[in-house]
Amino acid sequence: MAKIDIHIQESPFDPGAEQASLRCGDAGVGALVAFVGLMRDINAERDVRAMTLEHYPGMTERALTAIAEEAARRWSLQGIRIIHRVGRLLPEEPIVLVAVTSAHRGDAFRACEMLIDYLKTRAPFWKKEETADGSAHWVQTRAGDDEAAARWRREDT
Repeated sequence: MAKIDIHIQESPFDPGAEQASLRCGDAGVGALVAFVGLMRDINAERDVRAMTLEHYPGMTERALTAIAEEAARRWSLQGIRIIHRVGRLLPEEPIVLVAVTSAHRGDAFRACEMLIDYLKTRAPFWKKEETADGSAHWVQTRAGDDEAAARWRREDT
């Protein structure tokens, strides 16, 4: 079973350092695939100045662990690291890191993609955007996120 490492935090993180730490000391790693989600300054054609992410402590960690355990059952993985920020974020800041190590690239690519697709649809996070005009609104789930996650239920691997 893969080593699973989950962090929900307000503090910034260094994606490169986190990836190096994940693979360090495991000479059997032949692939490291990572996704880093960044805060954008525009969404749905609105200028965005900041975003606040909220979650339910305990529930969020359990949801992310269940997602990671599912990936570890489906593919041959050595490590999974998920870091998700909460609190107030500004454009260009990293929000999320999903990193996977495996002996082979195919397993690592598929697992990383499934993890981020499931994270977008199954993890209890709520996003509130602050726009340039001073208004704020909660971000709704996108249909495309549900469609991306649904394909993993249809695939055997």
